[in-house]
Amino acid sequence: MNNISDAIGVIAQSADTVFILLGAIMVLAMHAGFAFLEVGTVRHKNQVNALVKILTDFAFSAIAYFVIGYQIAYGNHFFVSAETLEADNGYQLVKFFLLTFAAAIPAIVSGGIAERGSFRPFLFASAMIVAFVYPLFEGIIWNGNYGFQSWLESQFGAQFHDFAGSVVVHAMGGWLALVAIYLLGARRGRKPGIAFAPSNIPFLALGSWVLIVGWFGFNVMSAQTLDGISGLVAVNSLMAMVGGTVIALIVGKNDPGFIHNGPLAGLVAVCAGSDLMHPVGAFVVGGVAGGLFVWVYTKLQRSSKIDDVLGVWPLHGLCGVWGGIAAGIFGQQALGGLGGVSIMSQLIGSVAGVIVALVGGLIVYGIVNKVASLRLSQEDEFIGADLAIHKIGSTNSDK
Repeated sequence: MNNISDAIGVIAQSADTVFILLGAIMVLAMHAGFAFLEVGTVRHKNQVNALVKILTDFAFSAIAYFVIGYQIAYGNHFFVSAETLEADNGYQLVKFFLLTFAAAIPAIVSGGIAERGSFRPFLFASAMIVAFVYPLFEGIIWNGNYGFQSWLESQFGAQFHDFAGSVVVHAMGGWLALVAIYLLGARRGRKPGIAFAPSNIPFLALGSWVLIVGWFGFNVMSAQTLDGISGLVAVNSLMAMVGGTVIALIVGKNDPGFIHNGPLAGLVAVCAGSDLMHPVGAFVVGGVAGGLFVWVYTKLQRSSKIDDVLGVWPLHGLCGVWGGIAAGIFGQQALGGLGGVSIMSQLIGSVAGVIVALVGGLIVYGIVNKVASLRLSQEDEFIGADLAIHKIGSTNSDK
């Protein structure tokens, strides 16, 4: 009997390892989506830089999270023998692929600071964010560090619920980006009320679709074990994506940029409560997020100080906070949800994420900007980051 139980345990561990690995691979693929969404939005002279930033940010994030970030968040490190790491079929080792969530933070920031951000200073800043700022809040929410979740539960009857990272990942990324965007200032030549048109709608659409597909790994894999997998999470993700698309279509007046960002807004918002909401609630949450993105991004085009190229602050920052709060509303049994959430805990937890992002961003980006300017020189910005930094354009001909 013990042999059978042991065999079942080994199979279960192996299944969990495969499950979290496949989900993480889908999230890894989302970084291609981030890349092409940015490539399709920025001007031609900055397309190569967009591609390079996403890949190099991921590489430096992996190092920072491996050496420092994962230990801050979960108290575990990898500086032990390979035999120890493989003891449970490598499940704890594969959990390191939560790195794919952490590396989404620099990818989000990249879209906001596009076309005028310096390459190396932001690369270093991204590593610092993933090493210290993101894992600090990640550990507080997903590992119960520092007693914050216990305090919320004792005061309001429930912990802050963020199943797949509306606040932990997306709001953090969006509000960190806002700090960097504000410090950089607007692109030269940009006039309030007159937006630069996307350079390549097919690439923008490709990026959106890759992100949409990968998001099902992002949300469903957040269960982290096979016995925790939920079809409700998958259906709610789909309905929120659809809601965001439909409302962005209507409010955005058929604009293809809005139509392809609308589903992403819906998916950002549903992450927190995707395991709690009724699918109709998820549709409403996604629809509100789609409309919120279009409305705020349109307003930002009239701003002379906030030049958010891809609209990452409204898309991830605001829709992420909306998702955190919405989990406390539409997760209630009275609205068809599964219950077990507190609107006050959701509100306080969401605000806490914003505060950590703003303070952490001001510290990291402020220090880096003092040491090496975060902004390209006027000449480099004029000729474009592709030629200024990488010495090659996105399309080149022998003729």
